[in-house]
Amino acid sequence: MANLKRRHFIQYTAGAAGALVVGWSFLPPRQRLIPGDPLPVAPGQVALNGWVKVSRDNTVTIQMCQAEMGQGIHTGLAMLLADELDAAWDQVTLEQSTLDKIYNNQAEIVDALPFQPDENGSAKRLARWMTAKLIREVPGAIGTGGSSSVNDLWLPMREAGASARAALIAAAADLWKLPAHECRAESGRVLHPSGKSASFGDLAQRAAELAIPKNVPLKDASAFQLIGKPVRRLDNAAKIKGAGIYGIDALPAGLLYASVTMCPTVGGKVARFDATAAQSLSGVRKVFAFEPYAAGLITVGAGTGGVAVIADSPYHAMRALKNVTVEWDHGAASNLSSEQILAGLAQTLDSKSGYVHYEHGDVDTALKSATKTISAEYRVPYLAHATMEPMNCTVQFKDGAATVWAATQTPAFTRDAVAKVLGIHASKVTIIVPSLGGGFGRRTFMDYIGQAAAIAREADGAPVQLMWTREQDMTHDYYRPAFVSRHTAGFDAQGKLTAWKTTSAGSNMGMPDILDGSIKGAFDTGYEFPHARIAHQSVEALVPIGIWRSVSHSHNAFFTESFIDESAFSVGQDPVQFRAALLAGNPRLLRVLQRAAELSNWSEPLAPAPDGAKQARGLALHRCFGSVVAQVAEVSVDLDRKIRVHRVFCVLDCGFPLNPNLIRQQMEGGIIFGLSAALKGEITLEKGQVQQTNFHNYAPLRMNECPLIVTDILPSTEHPQGIGETGVPSIAPAVANAVFTLTGQRLRSLPLKLAV
Repeated sequence: MANLKRRHFIQYTAGAAGALVVGWSFLPPRQRLIPGDPLPVAPGQVALNGWVKVSRDNTVTIQMCQAEMGQGIHTGLAMLLADELDAAWDQVTLEQSTLDKIYNNQAEIVDALPFQPDENGSAKRLARWMTAKLIREVPGAIGTGGSSSVNDLWLPMREAGASARAALIAAAADLWKLPAHECRAESGRVLHPSGKSASFGDLAQRAAELAIPKNVPLKDASAFQLIGKPVRRLDNAAKIKGAGIYGIDALPAGLLYASVTMCPTVGGKVARFDATAAQSLSGVRKVFAFEPYAAGLITVGAGTGGVAVIADSPYHAMRALKNVTVEWDHGAASNLSSEQILAGLAQTLDSKSGYVHYEHGDVDTALKSATKTISAEYRVPYLAHATMEPMNCTVQFKDGAATVWAATQTPAFTRDAVAKVLGIHASKVTIIVPSLGGGFGRRTFMDYIGQAAAIAREADGAPVQLMWTREQDMTHDYYRPAFVSRHTAGFDAQGKLTAWKTTSAGSNMGMPDILDGSIKGAFDTGYEFPHARIAHQSVEALVPIGIWRSVSHSHNAFFTESFIDESAFSVGQDPVQFRAALLAGNPRLLRVLQRAAELSNWSEPLAPAPDGAKQARGLALHRCFGSVVAQVAEVSVDLDRKIRVHRVFCVLDCGFPLNPNLIRQQMEGGIIFGLSAALKGEITLEKGQVQQTNFHNYAPLRMNECPLIVTDILPSTEHPQGIGETGVPSIAPAVANAVFTLTGQRLRSLPLKLAV
């Protein structure tokens, strides 16, 4: 059945791409070295290919197509090119790339295809090949997400650096009339054993006049100078000095400011409003209503509508909003509650068997013949992104063209969305992407971008900065969906798991069943189940939903790893040994599991917590975005029945570790992010209105609540894989499993709350 689903996918994609011809499908992939249009250069600067420019002063400027949102990706990607180029790290600077096709992120789409990571059949190879070719041809398919940046650019950035190095060496050889193979590059210079030496800046113009070298051999790992090393981040100094530029820092000349108030009910809009009092206040330029704007390429009739004020300062705009009287059209969601939604999902599972994403053997027969069976239902709530920098966007619309300052994960989609709202061609829109004060998937959506463009249209050519308040940001998010999942396992007389059946229900962002990402992290665990059926039933709600850090892995890891633990305890087996038996055919995951047990002293007694409370360990293992992570949490419960996490041991196989410092930082950040959701995170709705409004009632983990985190990065020579999201999924089940060992209470809903 699993193979049948893949054939369905091939048929689906082939039908969707009806214009494809057989001959095209076998052409070589589009190259990613030379852009369609030459790179713009400053005086004294030349481009050696589509990724790097060199100036006379020996500055190396690397083109950066990925968004920096705290994950350190600008540093990691720059390391790839700089190492192959043999540039000195202190001569490297970065520049936002254009939206040329060579910068398209193919890995994010290819790796999202509905195949098991261990599957390697012809259907998978064909689907990945065809999808990669399609993505290379799509204008502006640039995006930062899916923990895909290094995975996607590991070769293109290195190839660009190697090509530029070869060009500079060829230029030196031509200048000195010496064989190129006798020359070498080192720390921003080309050297010859005779003592001849020239800087990259001295050679750049001559190198640019030569044909761009292609298919240049890449370095062996033993020759890396930067790659694999704990190199300092390029943005450290700016952050320390407070000089880092984020979207909220845009300050074009003549800047005006806009504030908005949106219908408190999701999907609502303005029925009528009175701005008489607001319009009379000093500093106020204009007050007007705007239609709802959707999350994708902007369409009217989705999202939430509201009223905007354009004023001379944020203070004037926010003050004026308080003087606007609005009557809302609350729309179809006016009687909606999150409790009702979760109950509806459970009722759906009573009558629906779901779309099967993976099936092996005959699970129903295996369950009937099992010596023992267990069942459980799990639930997770809606979650907000709660980025530290609220949603904001600055737009100037003047003389039929627009300039946009937007902290976005999808610059081309942002450009197209602005163009659509303003009724101009996309070529008339210039996008400037500063650093992002957190993304987590929220900044892939266009609702606030559409608002900003509509507001700029009313500003008579002046630039306008829209900045949401924290309250608007929290109550008008595109939330991680709520899900309900039911699990059944069967065992033989020896306690061996023989059958595994799971069905979940929740929203899937309107995707066809075969492309539904809601099941990722459930059907591709790496465990070997003799008989299995893994399905999902899509149930759409009126709540706006979106991509949240680690996407479906955030809930499916909780479901799967909690139930694996329940299964182990139900047959009296150690959770590590129980998992190891299911991973006998997957040495990569088994290695991570065994190292986590070793690092955490799993089999040894655990001392009391610092306050004397009894502690217990819990384990979870999860594979996502190409990486494998195991986490062991040490947990206690205080006198108020509050769950405290004291230490977390994290073991990671992410392929070749590009920069150990960045990897550890992302593991720590992901664990804290995931732990915040596990212990506290919950978005609830009453009458269609989100009840959480700020960090007082949607609280992240505080500093005094953060555990000590010990991260062990396993060595590997394999292609590097995802980091930014992989630390999130395992922590909730690890803590829940520890709580069960400690208290005997099996917590099957997030956030984790013990009965008082």
